[in-house]
Amino acid sequence: MLERIRIVLIGTSHPGNIGATARAMHNMGLADLALVAPRCEPLTSDSISRASGADSIVHSARVVATLEQAVSDCTLVVGASARSRTLPWPMITPRELGSRLPAELADPGAHLALVFGREDSGLTNAELQRCHAHVHIPTNPDFSSLNLAAAVQVLAYECRLAWLAGQNAEQPQDEEPHQPLASHQELEHYFAHLERTLVAIGFHDPALPRQLMARLRRFTLRARPERMELNILRGILSATEKQARQSSTTGDEGEPKP
Repeated sequence: MLERIRIVLIGTSHPGNIGATARAMHNMGLADLALVAPRCEPLTSDSISRASGADSIVHSARVVATLEQAVSDCTLVVGASARSRTLPWPMITPRELGSRLPAELADPGAHLALVFGREDSGLTNAELQRCHAHVHIPTNPDFSSLNLAAAVQVLAYECRLAWLAGQNAEQPQDEEPHQPLASHQELEHYFAHLERTLVAIGFHDPALPRQLMARLRRFTLRARPERMELNILRGILSATEKQARQSSTTGDEGEPKP
């Protein structure tokens, strides 16, 4: 289970934080690190020193340009957030995150991404909207700012506790087999298809969005659709597009428009 948990750091500005994150991960048995558009050189003497023996994680870290590239194969994407947002999103605690892991990662093809933002500004609203849920560490409100590596350590610890608790647990014999969940990339293709269809039938005006797509994202991500369910939804969208095209070329009685 732990090998399918990815730590994603966005826009990290201090190489020491990358090294300290690698150390926190190695302490808890995690090894998959992705760096999105880092604002510093990841591999420095400072990052290696702060890794304190976990430098193999720094060396093997994948560097990508966008969040989508970092999490495209993930079935659950959780963003670390310390701020309240205009549009409420599913918010969980680190302990709740840990309790969900056995079910979320029961499918061998499932992958989890824990996403952490910039040291100075965290994650943007657009980045948070690409997450299924947000996790908030309940720190002292009078001094709530956490070092990046410390935040990673807290969540990685909860992941390890969940893994240890499940080592001796047996799956009930009558439990239905888990169906693969839709990946982040598949969901993004669906959202693009959905928006295109809603525009085509006149339901959505991109010039006056009224947070429509953001709310539909929240609804869909909260539902955690399986791959087959998402394929059904996309089939409905394709049929809707086809019907809309036919309606635009025929009259009310099915006769071609003059």
